[in-house]
Amino acid sequence: MKIHREGFQVIVIGYTILLALAVLNFYLWKSHHIDWVLYLITGIILFLGYLITQFFRIPNINFHAGENDIMSPADGKVVVVEEVEADEYFTDRRIQISIFMSIWDVHCNFNPISGIIKYVKYHPGKFFIARNPKSSTDNERTSIVVEHKSGQEILHKQIAGAVARRICYYVQEGDTVKAGTEYGFIKFGSRIDLLLPLGTEVNVKIGEKVKGRVTKIGELK
Repeated sequence: MKIHREGFQVIVIGYTILLALAVLNFYLWKSHHIDWVLYLITGIILFLGYLITQFFRIPNINFHAGENDIMSPADGKVVVVEEVEADEYFTDRRIQISIFMSIWDVHCNFNPISGIIKYVKYHPGKFFIARNPKSSTDNERTSIVVEHKSGQEILHKQIAGAVARRICYYVQEGDTVKAGTEYGFIKFGSRIDLLLPLGTEVNVKIGEKVKGRVTKIGELK
């Protein structure tokens, strides 16, 4: 496991604040001989330190995928599997698969397929809870389209949630990407939408837990 670069500044600032609180906690309650309060607050401080660290973790994964496999771009729970009318870039009907990421999930995002980046657009917006259907169209988000070597294209969106207030992405139009490589990060609770061609074989269902670079979402046909 390693720590994502987006977390370095947050971790340094967070640990500095927590250390200051720990010192204050020790001198305040130890001097009054109220040990149970000291231990309780120390436990809370340690838990917050753990929470900050685990949020920015990137687990080591042995990545394996077939050339037509669509791999999960993030850790989380599948909350939508349905056919929809595309409202951006595409003008046809698509299969939408949405993955909700809680604060406990890894928030690094990975390319679901290999190909060429054909479209990248950042949309400022609102901050509805990521489970809300309106988040797909109204929240702050980044839309990215990848063209597979077969000519088929998929769109995936990074969507900010009620807590997530920063979307990071590292690809541009014209880039060649490989499935399983990192393309972005969303801070503190969010969602990923995938828009797949009709006829794609779907291998997940609503309520299923998925892992980035591990779970096969589907397969292009």
